Amino acid sequence: MNDDRPGNRNSDSGCTGPCGHASGLAIKRRRLLQIGLGSAALPFLASSWGAALTAAGERPELGFKPLPASTDDLLHVADGCTLQLLYAWGDPVSAGPAFRADAGNSAAEQAEQAGMHHDGMHFFPMPVDGSPSSTRGLLCVNHEYTDEGLLHPEGAADRGHARTLKSQNAHGVSVIEIELAAQADGPRWRVVRPSPYARRITARTPMRIDGPAAGAAAMCTRDDRRGNVVFGTLANCAMGATPWGTYLTCEENFDAYFNGLPQPTPAQKRYGIRQRTAGYRWHEHDSRFDVASEPNEPNRFGWVVEIDPWNPASVPVKHTALGRCKHEGATVTLSGDGRVVVYMGDDEQFEYLYKYVSRDPYDAGRPAGRDRLLSVGTLHVARFDGDGRGRWLALSHGQNGLDAGAGFADQADILIRTRAAADLVGATKMDRPEWIAVHPQTGEVYCTLTGNSRRLTADAANPRPANVFGHIIRWREQGGDAAATSFDWDIFVLAGDAQDADPARRGNIRGDDFACPDGLLFDRRGRLWIQTDVPGSLLERGARARLGNNQMLVADVVSGEIRRFLTGPKGCEITGLCATPDGRNLFVNIQHPGEVAAGCSQPGGPLVGSAWPANQFSEVTGGRPRSATVVIRRQDGGVVGG
Repeated sequence: MNDDRPGNRNSDSGCTGPCGHASGLAIKRRRLLQIGLGSAALPFLASSWGAALTAAGERPELGFKPLPASTDDLLHVADGCTLQLLYAWGDPVSAGPAFRADAGNSAAEQAEQAGMHHDGMHFFPMPVDGSPSSTRGLLCVNHEYTDEGLLHPEGAADRGHARTLKSQNAHGVSVIEIELAAQADGPRWRVVRPSPYARRITARTPMRIDGPAAGAAAMCTRDDRRGNVVFGTLANCAMGATPWGTYLTCEENFDAYFNGLPQPTPAQKRYGIRQRTAGYRWHEHDSRFDVASEPNEPNRFGWVVEIDPWNPASVPVKHTALGRCKHEGATVTLSGDGRVVVYMGDDEQFEYLYKYVSRDPYDAGRPAGRDRLLSVGTLHVARFDGDGRGRWLALSHGQNGLDAGAGFADQADILIRTRAAADLVGATKMDRPEWIAVHPQTGEVYCTLTGNSRRLTADAANPRPANVFGHIIRWREQGGDAAATSFDWDIFVLAGDAQDADPARRGNIRGDDFACPDGLLFDRRGRLWIQTDVPGSLLERGARARLGNNQMLVADVVSGEIRRFLTGPKGCEITGLCATPDGRNLFVNIQHPGEVAAGCSQPGGPLVGSAWPANQFSEVTGGRPRSATVVIRRQDGGVVGG
């Protein structure tokens, strides 16, 4: 996720789930093969699991010629692949209104259209004869935030109630039905319209609060005296998917929506909620976002939200057992005994990595009790030690010093103030934890750390001060069990520019240079896809000047080779990666093309930063740059990237 949004204070750049695997079916349990670490500071260490994969002929090939870096206003993909535009901001979700080139759609119309700034997403295949389809399914797409200068014909000035409603309706999640249909020029994906599954979830959609913090005094407001119902989800960044076929959307930079107090409380300050930081100015027309009017409303954001895409009448659920932070994603896997494990990053400088473990195991044959799997369990935070080992520290009341004497009244208090609890137990402060991916064969876990220019003192897990390029860390749970409380870890790669005059900024990439790794996905063959998010204000400038526009790369995690597969148009972030089960269709989101340094475009010159996608795809309406989902296929119909 980038950091030029209104009210955001980070100075660096913010499909983790089992994308491409059958949803609604049980995720196969992953067994992690134990390995020796050697030096935790050295990347690309030869490992026994890598050797075993190679010997067995299972090591995936990088079957494409790498692209050069690009600075033009087009989307480029490796030779032999095709690009198709599928779903852009303002497109109708189902049988709804079309996008107006002057952004003149009303708030009510926006509620039936694709929201702004596509981010994390997941493909849920339709079951066909008991098997997951690779030609038809549901696509859930996050809409993270808005550029108010593009959203309204008059731009960001003189915002009234109707414009606030439109902005709120441009946030949230889309659920669309898509299919691969035969066309005269070959098969092409299309949005099925109308569709009984299609829906928009916005910053105004009612949703339920569950878990230990539901009903806590700090969750109650004048409109919700029971503390178990909240309107809306926002700042939806990355995501996850459950074995039972539901979608997890994650609330990240929620602080930017609240107008804080002149003297914020310590808890408010810990999450960045201060006076005059609400760049969206919703508080002027919706008192929920004015902390002076509703001091507890910020406590109701910063959660992981579960959505059932198969039931459009279902109510989304905010799961407080997974903790409150600036959630980048929620990557789901299963432990050896079938318990649900969720890995999560808190996307801000010097914040933490978390893991939730359910109390009960998941049973694919017993739907009853699934509502408890993400509401009854234990939240942990990671400590990375300098010897290449680490521990998961339980954030449970009465453990690790988390009790009334330390200022935590109960478990609800710990979960609402998750960051403070992690501070107390001594977790490792990381360089902006972002997306997390689990290797489909080995269970090894990878996490992008997109950077931290404010770091003065390095440590083993964050080995560079003034880390402007970022890195990727990985760990192996003890005994191969995702529910373990200890792990071994190392640095997979230090991003950088090999030509930089400063040796500390050159990184150690074996292949194509990149900066600010963000999105992360393992495909079914074990290739690691890496997406980048250098902020628009920093692209092609300073230390990152030679790297061009943001990009997507593919890594062979055995050899460490990394190749550039895709480059984006000007000013965009590359994000939101998932695939069909057969690996022949790759879905990618192009977020905020043409992003300007101030984070808010001017209506008098909406195309100053970028004219994408209308300059590349004739079927899309122009007038404004538009975030969009694209589909990548190989011309020969093979597995993408292979």
